[in-house]
Amino acid sequence: MTSKTTGSTPPENLTPPKQGVIRVNTVTAEDIKASLRAGFTDFLARPVMSSFFGLFYAVFGILFVWCLVWLGAIWMVIPAAVGFPLIAPFAAAGLYEMSRRLQRGENFGWSDILTVMARQRKREMGWMAFVTLFILWVWFYQFRTVLVIVLQDSSFSDLNGFFDTVLYTPEGWTFLAIGTCVGAFLAAVLFTVTVVAMPILLDREIDFVTAMLTSVRVVTENPGVMLGWAAIITVTMLLSMVPAFLGLIFTLPILGHTTWHLYQRAVPPAER
Repeated sequence: MTSKTTGSTPPENLTPPKQGVIRVNTVTAEDIKASLRAGFTDFLARPVMSSFFGLFYAVFGILFVWCLVWLGAIWMVIPAAVGFPLIAPFAAAGLYEMSRRLQRGENFGWSDILTVMARQRKREMGWMAFVTLFILWVWFYQFRTVLVIVLQDSSFSDLNGFFDTVLYTPEGWTFLAIGTCVGAFLAAVLFTVTVVAMPILLDREIDFVTAMLTSVRVVTENPGVMLGWAAIITVTMLLSMVPAFLGLIFTLPILGHTTWHLYQRAVPPAER
């Protein structure tokens, strides 16, 4: 089963050549709908392999939260839960490659996808990882700062006590309001610089700065539509995390495949 859009095979040369400004297309709501349909089709074409990436992501999330509770870092549970979806583009790298090969009608196995993912550490995607981790570090730092300033007189020794303080006290409401605004701003920044950058780095040999600038242009030239796509991702990921992260087994692969197709609609094919 193949999708309708076309992709390109990443060249073997690992040195990004100099490239001019990459053109971007106007994206409409219909493009998002078509990309969602194509993403769901890709998921159904390889459901086991696609679900593997979602399962890996879900298990990592469960273990991460468990470690925070075990270490007594109760305050980090909320920023970790909010920030966790922001690293999804890295977990979706294998899904991008699957969609690319499905578009070309190629047969592939586990080794083909995992090998391509392993090669990314030698390419520009490693710098994108640094950008993402830096923004996440800023998010945790700001969250901790707001926590200390607003809830300085509050005490909690376990997860239930923390949520009781945050959800049922005026100080907790103030803390949530400020934290939500800060988190929304940082999430918007990270979405803007990565939504197209991740798949384009997998697809083409360009530097990560060009990839980020292209991603920014796609968002700024299509603000309404891309904001809608960001809202779909955010709501879907957060709802999927409610049942012990298990919903991510299905939603992450579909969103990953969809992102690939949306990227190809937003960025014209490279000129040969």
